[in-house]
Amino acid sequence: MDFDFNLILVPVTLIFYGLWLLDKFVLKQRETKGKGNENFIITWAYDFWPVLAVVLVLRSFFFEPYNIPSDSMVPTLETGDYILVNKYQYGVRLPITNTKVLNINEPERGDVAVFRYPPQPTISYIKRIVGLPGDHIVYENGKLNINGQDIPFEATQFSREKDVLDTPQSIYHYETLGAHKHLVRNLEGQNTLIAQFNYAQEKKDLPFVATANDRFVKSNGQSWEVNVPKGYYFAMGDNRDQSADSRFWGFVPEANLTGQAVYVWMHKEPGLKLPSFARNGKIQ
Repeated sequence: MDFDFNLILVPVTLIFYGLWLLDKFVLKQRETKGKGNENFIITWAYDFWPVLAVVLVLRSFFFEPYNIPSDSMVPTLETGDYILVNKYQYGVRLPITNTKVLNINEPERGDVAVFRYPPQPTISYIKRIVGLPGDHIVYENGKLNINGQDIPFEATQFSREKDVLDTPQSIYHYETLGAHKHLVRNLEGQNTLIAQFNYAQEKKDLPFVATANDRFVKSNGQSWEVNVPKGYYFAMGDNRDQSADSRFWGFVPEANLTGQAVYVWMHKEPGLKLPSFARNGKIQ
């Protein structure tokens, strides 16, 4: 997902604020020369730092926009969707460091969450929270069982226009995780996890669920199980056969959480096409 814009916004805001303070209490150009007659840098400081400060507070502590760059969450989220992320849902965190300063809520099973990608925290990822701390997760041929309970998995006739020419064919089911009933996508007769696993064997870099998981190795990736440790979450994409998620790179630390994806507010196809608002709505 998007680069963390706060890495630019925070220092720029602080620089303009520092210049404003410098003029207010030391240089006093605006006071002596009058508005508009001071150095242009001082003018920018007076004009921009309050606006930047408001934007910084809104993005850091309330809601932040993100753009979806891949199909790993299809059909819930499409490439080109623009979403809003609730930044305070999982606690108030400082910009840049992501340090939590106020507890509010913990993630719930089924939430679509944005988090810092564990192997490279400067990148943001979006996936669905499948496993909570302490959960025992079993995956059998496309179906989840959590803590001994089968997750409801219902067939549907749902189809997407973009899937018409797909080979292999897309298959959709409704899955219910906690309070979230959502669509998941699989590919008929395919398991991308197997292909990735075989590739990884050649490269000696096994997917996460294959590490110390004899069951995964014996079943070629179609069945596996994990225990989620305290302070961590297990995340998966809704596009189950085409998602690089916790099955490959591991658990999501609580400290990496950014917020909950709550709303699609715009969709924009690549190129010179106009944005569309047909997909606007709450994220399930």
